[in-house]
Amino acid sequence: MDSEAKTNTNGVEYLKENQTAAKELLDLKMPYPPHPYDCNTSVDTPDGSKTFKRDTAKRVFVNRSLSLDKVKFFGFDMDYTLAVYKSPVYEKKAFDLVCERLAKIGYPQDLLKFEYNEAFPVRGLFFDCELGNLLKVDTYGNILVCVHGFTFLNGNEVRKLYPNKFVQQDTSRYFILNTLFNLPETHLLACLVHYFDNSPDFKRTHNGVISSDQLLLTYKSIHQDVRAAVDWVHLKGTLKQITVDNPETYVIKEPKLSKLLSRMRRNGRKTFILTNSGYSYTDKIMAFLLDEKDESGKTIKKWTSYFDYVGVDARKPLFFGEGTALRRVDTETGTLSIGRYSGELKAGQIFSGGSSDVFCNLLGAEGKDILYIGDHIFGDILKSKKKQGWRTYLVIPELTQELEVWQSRQDVFEKLRDLDVALADTYKNLDSAATDKPDITEIKNSIRDVTNMMETCYGQMGSLFRSGNRQTFFASQATRYADLYAASCVNLLHYPFSYLFRAPPQLMPHESTVEHTGELFEPTESSAFAPRGFSFSEDTPCNLLQRELSTGSNTSGSVVPCIPHRCGDDDDDDDSQEVDKGEPAQDPLKTVHEEKTGV
Repeated sequence: MDSEAKTNTNGVEYLKENQTAAKELLDLKMPYPPHPYDCNTSVDTPDGSKTFKRDTAKRVFVNRSLSLDKVKFFGFDMDYTLAVYKSPVYEKKAFDLVCERLAKIGYPQDLLKFEYNEAFPVRGLFFDCELGNLLKVDTYGNILVCVHGFTFLNGNEVRKLYPNKFVQQDTSRYFILNTLFNLPETHLLACLVHYFDNSPDFKRTHNGVISSDQLLLTYKSIHQDVRAAVDWVHLKGTLKQITVDNPETYVIKEPKLSKLLSRMRRNGRKTFILTNSGYSYTDKIMAFLLDEKDESGKTIKKWTSYFDYVGVDARKPLFFGEGTALRRVDTETGTLSIGRYSGELKAGQIFSGGSSDVFCNLLGAEGKDILYIGDHIFGDILKSKKKQGWRTYLVIPELTQELEVWQSRQDVFEKLRDLDVALADTYKNLDSAATDKPDITEIKNSIRDVTNMMETCYGQMGSLFRSGNRQTFFASQATRYADLYAASCVNLLHYPFSYLFRAPPQLMPHESTVEHTGELFEPTESSAFAPRGFSFSEDTPCNLLQRELSTGSNTSGSVVPCIPHRCGDDDDDDDSQEVDKGEPAQDPLKTVHEEKTGV
């Protein structure tokens, strides 16, 4: 713990100082989601040609190729997808309510003085319930950033706590703060750890603090109390009521949402909502977003008319497993029907609970018929992909600011690239015979400093997706489970419903760092240079091809498969390739037997 932190014994003053210093970072923060600009661009390619690109704010980014032409159902989560909450106003309100709840159950009243600092938290952090640290890790579990309270630990300090600066994905010890609802929770955990570590009434231990009257408060119990308070605020507290009473204050009313939904249905697609929120809250929020009223204030078009099916109380991710009973909601009273619903899904009806298996059966849909759009990397994207094979579209509101920094701070990224070049030049013309060890200390320090500079462009905890050249755990999850991602669901408005989202090539280092032109390898006797090609004689009776073996081989002609017209799908969403028409293929094994026996 640094000296500055120790002088702020009650923690509250430190928080205020910390917030004041952090305000300088907020100039780079942008509201989300973006409002698309009305322009498109052409981008130069390495060969000098032009390729069309939509404006950055309008774009949908592709991890796996997907044809919108094959999507029959568009599904939406509600919270932070259709209904995007205003940041940081909404997070501040949630933060304050959680602090009030903790103060009521016995935590110090000083918590009521805490203020939410939007420059500090970022999604995707791990909270170490044993040591009380917030960890930013990469794809493989290597620690990129470690913070205890508001103290950033250096490399040596991290290694003492985590050998090799590595953590396992142990859910009993580490809690992943993956959602936008977790942002206030992330900041509050840091506040509490710092507060108790520096309070004169508590003494720090290995896994928590102990009071003067020998009451042990572990970091794990702090986390459990915060989790319980957050759940209480969202499920039983006043946050939802405050939101529906003041939707203009807390919810972004996206004017193009109705146009997107109307165009989907006009193109023959079905639309549905699948949300964990209850019917009453869903009805009020969606009415604010989509209800159309006349001059007298009378509703002339209900929000439900934009959707073929509405599912509330889904309890994702349980919905993608065993699920719960599917019940019909009485829209007049909000009550649920007794018994499990087993009829057909009818437009205009609202259902509660259910499971993905039941839902797909009632819809008559297969997994790839559905494109599900949500913001929750685990509850919406990972589970729907792994359990049902739904196509997935991840909404990442922070992407707006990430792209703004990426474009506006090109100089910082170029500095890091120049340092990589300098490092390579240092070792130029050196091989295993070299005895002198080049001094790369200055370059390594510069790489560290530039990486830190890059991180502060995004906020105190850095980018959601990377730290320097290394991707975060959140980025790897988004890449693995989200077929598409964008800052807002309305970005789909800028693409025709016949559009083929084609993924960029996924290059390995030997492909991304080696030019196509250059000196060829000299042949050797290594098996790596063994020829893999051979010639064929066509039109064999069994619709197979014979390999013409090299002269001197003792082996008679062996049967091999026909030359394929395609060695693989060029589009991983293409399942419509047809077999060539003509003579039906014979059983290869049967044909070989006939040739040998003469039968």
